[in-house]
Amino acid sequence: MKSLLAYILVLCLFFTNTLVTIAQNTPAVVVVGAERMVFVIPTIKNKHIAIVANQTSMVGQTHLVDTLRKVGADIKVIFCPEHGFRGTEGAGERVRSTKDSKTGIPIVSLYGKKLKPSAVDLAGVDMVIYDLQDVGVRFYTYISTLSYVMQACAENFVPLFILDRPDPNGFYIDGPVLEPKFKSFVGMLPIPLVYAMTVGELADMINEEGWLPNNLKCSIGVIPCQNYSHKTRYTLPVNPSPNLQNMKAIYLYPSLGLFEGTVMNVGRGTEFPFQVYGNPHFMDTTFKYTPHKIEGVSTDPPHLNVLCFGEDLRPLNTDSLAASTCINLAYLANAYNNYADKSKFFNSFFENLAGTASLRKQISSKMPEDSIRKSWQPAILKFKAIRKKYLLYEDF
Repeated sequence: MKSLLAYILVLCLFFTNTLVTIAQNTPAVVVVGAERMVFVIPTIKNKHIAIVANQTSMVGQTHLVDTLRKVGADIKVIFCPEHGFRGTEGAGERVRSTKDSKTGIPIVSLYGKKLKPSAVDLAGVDMVIYDLQDVGVRFYTYISTLSYVMQACAENFVPLFILDRPDPNGFYIDGPVLEPKFKSFVGMLPIPLVYAMTVGELADMINEEGWLPNNLKCSIGVIPCQNYSHKTRYTLPVNPSPNLQNMKAIYLYPSLGLFEGTVMNVGRGTEFPFQVYGNPHFMDTTFKYTPHKIEGVSTDPPHLNVLCFGEDLRPLNTDSLAASTCINLAYLANAYNNYADKSKFFNSFFENLAGTASLRKQISSKMPEDSIRKSWQPAILKFKAIRKKYLLYEDF
């Protein structure tokens, strides 16, 4: 879709390539879209804007909202995703609409009574700016919020302006591709569990592949990152959500996130979420921990105040985890095999996370991990062919 915003993207890419060529022998620091204000400021001039943001929406040490207000931006409303504007709401907790205590700007929750901005929310808005740090895993809900925001923008003829950020798991593709019957808020798109695309790339794919309802098309512009490629190992400067507290957890998240559809606890209610897994009835292990209520992180974790036994993954080397280019199904298989009442191991949420009914059956039948992974390949290959068309950055 040709537009001023598309022109800005081309301009940004030109300057990015020029600077990379000039400094090709110098190690380059990744510059995220929000830090490239030279391209943002002309676009928002004399515009009434809405912002999709949270605690990750930083421009250096300053929040995007404060940065834009300093240059005279007229911010009408802030939309916030799961975990809230400040990133302090636990997983699954409904986020209430409110006002920003610092600026007085209305904050509309997109993880409460509604998931999509309404026509009333967008009344008088000339442009929506999206700036959330994703982690590159299909069941991480920020990309579901992206889909709903794109739909709302298309319905109300409001352009969407994406300030792109790196995908910290953007160096590999793996996992089952979502089947349409399992579409939900933890999986809205027919993509693999790990898809190796930034939000800017993914938004273009959603638009051009016709994944918005009713053949809608959203007018999109992207300010790309500078000095980033899908080979880049990018360390997040801000925790993307309360239970992803370090890069080890972010690298383990694609594998351990599947446990949310089982009887297991993944360290929620501890100081090390997504770095362990356990259950009160787990067998043959010496590692143990007790989940507790932690305000702003885990208010109601699985097996609250009950001693759990399981596996401690904290000793794993972060560099080794980053070097691994696949989901580790051994954790899931090990937990299933060491759980006494296997008929109660999985719950109905598992298929929504996996995006398929096959994985539960494969784990239950003790299919080898290599064979499970091979079953994913035909759909992954089709996805890779589509993905190529929308890449903004050098691939791995």
